[in-house]
Amino acid sequence: MPKFDTCFFERYAQITLCDLFGERYAGLVNLDRPDLQDINKGIGIEVTRAMEENKKAAQALLSEIAGNDLHGVNSETYKDIQNSGYAYGLHTGNWLGDKEYTYWQLALPLKRIIANKVRKVASGFYGEFETFGLYIFSKDDVSEGQVRATIAFTRQLQRQHATRYSILFLSEIQTLYACDLRTGHFTTHPISPAKRKNYYNRALQAEF
Repeated sequence: MPKFDTCFFERYAQITLCDLFGERYAGLVNLDRPDLQDINKGIGIEVTRAMEENKKAAQALLSEIAGNDLHGVNSETYKDIQNSGYAYGLHTGNWLGDKEYTYWQLALPLKRIIANKVRKVASGFYGEFETFGLYIFSKDDVSEGQVRATIAFTRQLQRQHATRYSILFLSEIQTLYACDLRTGHFTTHPISPAKRKNYYNRALQAEF
């Protein structure tokens, strides 16, 4: 499997959680297994990505990496993408930086990635934490109906497991859905372009 750097997305997730939810996630650090951890609070959050597995999605990736979807991008944003290799967080999320290509190319459909992560957390792969979270970046738009269906699907998968995720975060760039897997409820958190640009810049600073 090709090696690629995922720290930009892990940092983006950490910055987003800290900004939107405050003190609870302020102590998260980027480690491994799981990707974000706060040992003192017993929180472990795995960060991953999902994308539908079809010809249209594959063609969109190739188009984006070739720069075909950069029409209308202002000069400052274009420079950001070219210099950093990342575009996630900028404008509507339709663009792709060259460093992101493999990251999204290897993404699994949402249900498959959740099933994979549920098996791993139940097996002890991510260690022992009081609270486990799963943060998923989605390349596709997610409706509230899909959020409800995803919560139900995840809760059903976890029903027989002693070790399970308590919270699921679904990020579709302009909106973050925080899903409580214990109760089945979720909250919706719109993220403005200004906030996303701030997250983007801070994640890049942490990268370099």
